[in-house]
Amino acid sequence: MPTLESQEVALLDRLDGSNAELPDFTSEVYKDAYSRINAIVIEGEQEAHDNYMSIGTMLPEEAEELKKLGRMELKHMRGFTACGKNLGVAPDMPFAKEFFAPLHGNFQKAMAEGKLTTCFLIQAILIEAFAISAYHVYIRVADPFAKKITEGVVQDEYLHLNYGQEWLKANLATAKEELIAANKVNLPLIRSMLDQVANDASVLHMDREELMEEFMIAYQDSLTEIGLDNREIARMALAAVV
Repeated sequence: MPTLESQEVALLDRLDGSNAELPDFTSEVYKDAYSRINAIVIEGEQEAHDNYMSIGTMLPEEAEELKKLGRMELKHMRGFTACGKNLGVAPDMPFAKEFFAPLHGNFQKAMAEGKLTTCFLIQAILIEAFAISAYHVYIRVADPFAKKITEGVVQDEYLHLNYGQEWLKANLATAKEELIAANKVNLPLIRSMLDQVANDASVLHMDREELMEEFMIAYQDSLTEIGLDNREIARMALAAVV
Protein backbone atom coordinates (compact mmCIF):
# COMPACT_ATOMS: atom_id res chain seq x y z
CA MET A 1 0.00 0.00 0.00
CA PRO A 2 1.22 3.54 -0.64
CA THR A 3 2.82 5.51 2.17
CA LEU A 4 1.41 8.81 3.36
CA GLU A 5 3.90 11.01 1.54
CA SER A 6 2.44 14.30 2.67
CA GLN A 7 2.53 13.22 6.31
CA GLU A 8 6.11 12.00 5.97
CA VAL A 9 7.23 15.31 4.47
CA ALA A 10 5.54 17.13 7.34
CA LEU A 11 7.28 14.82 9.78
CA LEU A 12 10.72 15.53 8.34
CA ASP A 13 10.02 19.24 8.59
CA ARG A 14 9.26 18.85 12.30
CA LEU A 15 12.05 16.52 13.43
CA ASP A 16 14.64 19.23 13.91
CA GLY A 17 14.95 19.40 17.67
CA SER A 18 18.17 21.42 17.66
CA ASN A 19 16.52 24.30 19.54
CA ALA A 20 14.88 22.10 22.16
CA GLU A 21 16.21 22.24 25.71
CA LEU A 22 17.48 18.77 26.54
CA PRO A 23 17.01 17.16 29.96
CA ASP A 24 19.79 15.69 32.09
CA PHE A 25 19.79 12.09 30.88
CA THR A 26 22.00 11.00 33.80
CA SER A 27 19.83 12.30 36.66
CA GLU A 28 17.97 9.87 38.88
CA VAL A 29 14.75 11.84 38.40
CA TYR A 30 15.06 11.42 34.62
CA LYS A 31 15.87 7.72 34.88
CA ASP A 32 12.92 7.10 37.19
CA ALA A 33 10.49 8.76 34.78
CA TYR A 34 12.17 7.09 31.81
CA SER A 35 11.66 3.65 33.37
CA ARG A 36 7.91 4.09 32.89
CA ILE A 37 7.95 5.90 29.54
CA ASN A 38 10.38 3.37 28.09
CA ALA A 39 8.22 0.51 29.39
CA ILE A 40 5.16 2.04 27.73
CA VAL A 41 6.77 2.15 24.29
CA ILE A 42 8.14 -1.38 24.69
CA GLU A 43 4.76 -2.73 25.76
CA GLY A 44 3.03 -0.68 23.06
CA GLU A 45 5.11 -2.33 20.36
CA GLN A 46 4.43 -5.77 21.85
CA GLU A 47 0.70 -5.01 21.95
CA ALA A 48 0.86 -3.86 18.34
CA HIS A 49 2.54 -7.10 17.28
CA ASP A 50 -0.04 -9.21 19.07
CA ASN A 51 -2.92 -7.13 17.72
CA TYR A 52 -1.80 -7.38 14.11
CA MET A 53 -1.37 -11.12 14.47
CA SER A 54 -4.90 -11.33 15.90
CA ILE A 55 -6.34 -9.23 13.06
CA GLY A 56 -4.62 -11.64 10.66
CA THR A 57 -6.77 -14.49 12.01
CA MET A 58 -9.87 -12.44 11.12
CA LEU A 59 -8.51 -11.52 7.68
CA PRO A 60 -6.78 -14.70 6.50
CA GLU A 61 -6.30 -13.29 3.00
CA GLU A 62 -4.21 -10.48 4.56
CA ALA A 63 -2.46 -12.65 7.16
CA GLU A 64 1.00 -12.53 5.55
CA GLU A 65 0.96 -8.75 5.23
CA LEU A 66 -0.20 -8.41 8.82
CA LYS A 67 2.59 -10.74 9.96
CA LYS A 68 5.08 -8.41 8.27
CA LEU A 69 3.65 -5.46 10.20
CA GLY A 70 3.84 -7.50 13.38
CA ARG A 71 7.50 -8.36 12.79
CA MET A 72 8.25 -4.66 12.31
CA GLU A 73 6.70 -3.97 15.71
CA LEU A 74 8.96 -6.56 17.36
CA LYS A 75 11.96 -4.87 15.74
CA HIS A 76 10.80 -1.58 17.23
CA MET A 77 10.41 -3.24 20.63
CA ARG A 78 14.01 -4.45 20.52
CA GLY A 79 15.16 -0.96 19.53
CA PHE A 80 13.39 0.69 22.45
CA THR A 81 14.68 -1.99 24.81
CA ALA A 82 18.18 -1.02 23.69
CA CYS A 83 17.36 2.64 24.43
CA GLY A 84 16.70 1.79 28.06
CA LYS A 85 19.84 -0.30 28.35
CA ASN A 86 21.86 2.54 26.85
CA LEU A 87 20.78 4.78 29.76
CA GLY A 88 21.12 2.02 32.34
CA VAL A 89 17.37 2.02 33.00
CA ALA A 90 15.20 -1.06 33.63
CA PRO A 91 11.72 -0.59 32.16
CA ASP A 92 8.80 -0.81 34.58
CA MET A 93 6.86 -3.43 32.63
CA PRO A 94 4.14 -4.07 35.27
CA PHE A 95 3.26 -0.38 35.06
CA ALA A 96 3.14 -0.53 31.27
CA LYS A 97 0.87 -3.58 31.20
CA GLU A 98 -1.55 -1.84 33.56
CA PHE A 99 -1.30 1.30 31.43
CA PHE A 100 -2.45 -0.54 28.29
CA ALA A 101 -4.97 -2.77 30.08
CA PRO A 102 -8.13 -0.83 29.13
CA LEU A 103 -7.30 -0.68 25.41
CA HIS A 104 -6.02 -4.26 25.51
CA GLY A 105 -9.26 -5.46 27.09
CA ASN A 106 -11.39 -3.58 24.57
CA PHE A 107 -9.41 -5.02 21.67
CA GLN A 108 -9.77 -8.55 23.00
CA LYS A 109 -13.50 -8.07 23.52
CA ALA A 110 -13.93 -6.73 20.00
CA MET A 111 -11.97 -9.61 18.55
CA ALA A 112 -14.07 -12.16 20.44
CA GLU A 113 -17.19 -10.50 19.02
CA GLY A 114 -15.79 -10.44 15.48
CA LYS A 115 -15.75 -6.62 15.35
CA LEU A 116 -12.95 -6.09 12.87
CA THR A 117 -13.68 -2.38 12.46
CA THR A 118 -13.23 -1.83 16.20
CA CYS A 119 -9.98 -3.79 16.17
CA PHE A 120 -8.64 -1.63 13.34
CA LEU A 121 -9.74 1.56 15.09
CA ILE A 122 -7.96 0.62 18.33
CA GLN A 123 -4.72 -0.63 16.80
CA ALA A 124 -4.25 0.96 13.40
CA ILE A 125 -5.75 4.36 14.19
CA LEU A 126 -5.71 5.17 17.92
CA ILE A 127 -2.58 3.31 19.04
CA GLU A 128 -0.58 4.19 15.92
CA ALA A 129 -1.61 7.86 16.10
CA PHE A 130 -0.78 7.84 19.82
CA ALA A 131 2.66 6.40 19.05
CA ILE A 132 3.39 8.79 16.20
CA SER A 133 2.41 11.83 18.26
CA ALA A 134 4.55 10.75 21.20
CA TYR A 135 7.53 9.97 18.98
CA HIS A 136 7.25 13.38 17.27
CA VAL A 137 7.58 15.14 20.60
CA TYR A 138 10.16 12.75 22.07
CA ILE A 139 12.58 12.96 19.15
CA ARG A 140 13.19 16.64 19.88
CA VAL A 141 14.37 15.96 23.44
CA ALA A 142 15.77 12.42 23.22
CA ASP A 143 19.33 11.36 23.92
CA PRO A 144 21.34 10.83 20.69
CA PHE A 145 21.05 7.03 20.74
CA ALA A 146 17.28 7.03 21.34
CA LYS A 147 16.73 9.82 18.80
CA LYS A 148 18.25 7.73 16.03
CA ILE A 149 16.21 4.68 16.99
CA THR A 150 12.96 6.67 17.23
CA GLU A 151 13.44 8.44 13.91
CA GLY A 152 13.60 5.02 12.22
CA VAL A 153 10.59 3.70 14.09
CA VAL A 154 8.29 6.62 13.34
CA GLN A 155 8.72 6.20 9.59
CA ASP A 156 7.53 2.61 9.91
CA GLU A 157 4.53 3.65 11.98
CA TYR A 158 3.14 5.65 9.07
CA LEU A 159 2.98 2.41 7.09
CA HIS A 160 0.94 0.83 9.88
CA LEU A 161 -1.36 3.79 10.21
CA ASN A 162 -1.83 3.76 6.45
CA TYR A 163 -2.70 0.05 6.41
CA GLY A 164 -5.60 0.52 8.79
CA GLN A 165 -6.73 3.65 6.99
CA GLU A 166 -6.87 1.87 3.66
CA TRP A 167 -8.94 -1.01 5.03
CA LEU A 168 -11.38 1.32 6.76
CA LYS A 169 -11.58 3.54 3.67
CA ALA A 170 -12.41 0.57 1.46
CA ASN A 171 -15.08 -0.64 3.91
CA LEU A 172 -16.39 2.69 5.18
CA ALA A 173 -19.92 2.23 3.84
CA THR A 174 -20.47 -0.80 6.06
CA ALA A 175 -18.01 0.10 8.84
CA LYS A 176 -18.97 3.70 9.67
CA GLU A 177 -21.61 2.99 12.31
CA GLU A 178 -19.34 0.62 14.22
CA LEU A 179 -16.37 2.98 13.77
CA ILE A 180 -18.23 5.88 15.38
CA ALA A 181 -19.53 3.73 18.24
CA ALA A 182 -16.10 2.22 18.93
CA ASN A 183 -14.47 5.63 18.81
CA LYS A 184 -16.85 6.95 21.47
CA VAL A 185 -15.72 4.19 23.82
CA ASN A 186 -12.00 4.12 23.05
CA LEU A 187 -10.89 7.67 22.21
CA PRO A 188 -11.43 8.90 25.81
CA LEU A 189 -8.95 6.24 26.93
CA ILE A 190 -6.19 8.00 24.99
CA ARG A 191 -6.75 11.21 26.91
CA SER A 192 -6.72 9.37 30.24
CA MET A 193 -3.52 7.59 29.21
CA LEU A 194 -1.85 10.91 28.43
CA ASP A 195 -3.00 12.31 31.76
CA GLN A 196 -1.59 9.27 33.52
CA VAL A 197 1.94 9.87 32.22
CA ALA A 198 1.90 13.68 32.07
CA ASN A 199 4.27 14.11 35.03
CA ASP A 200 6.79 11.57 33.73
CA ALA A 201 6.59 13.05 30.24
CA SER A 202 7.27 16.50 31.71
CA VAL A 203 10.49 15.22 33.29
CA LEU A 204 11.54 14.13 29.79
CA HIS A 205 10.65 17.68 28.58
CA MET A 206 7.57 16.42 26.74
CA ASP A 207 4.61 18.76 27.25
CA ARG A 208 1.23 17.13 27.87
CA GLU A 209 -0.69 19.70 25.81
CA GLU A 210 1.73 19.31 22.92
CA LEU A 211 1.35 15.53 23.09
CA MET A 212 -2.43 15.84 22.95
CA GLU A 213 -2.25 18.33 20.11
CA GLU A 214 0.05 16.07 18.10
CA PHE A 215 -2.24 13.12 18.74
CA MET A 216 -5.36 14.98 17.61
CA ILE A 217 -3.60 16.12 14.44
CA ALA A 218 -2.55 12.56 13.53
CA TYR A 219 -5.94 11.15 14.54
CA GLN A 220 -8.00 13.67 12.56
CA ASP A 221 -5.70 13.41 9.53
CA SER A 222 -6.31 9.67 9.62
CA LEU A 223 -10.09 10.08 9.73
CA THR A 224 -9.85 12.44 6.76
CA GLU A 225 -7.89 9.85 4.81
CA ILE A 226 -10.53 7.25 5.62
CA GLY A 227 -13.16 9.45 3.99
CA LEU A 228 -15.14 10.98 6.84
CA ASP A 229 -16.36 14.55 6.35
CA ASN A 230 -15.51 17.48 8.61
CA ARG A 231 -18.74 17.28 10.58
CA GLU A 232 -18.29 13.56 11.27
CA ILE A 233 -14.67 14.09 12.29
CA ALA A 234 -15.63 16.91 14.65
CA ARG A 235 -18.26 14.74 16.29
CA MET A 236 -15.82 11.87 16.73
CA ALA A 237 -13.11 14.16 18.11
CA LEU A 238 -15.52 15.45 20.75
CA ALA A 239 -15.25 12.07 22.46
CA ALA A 240 -11.76 13.13 23.57
CA VAL A 241 -13.04 16.08 25.57
CA VAL A 242 -16.43 15.09 26.94
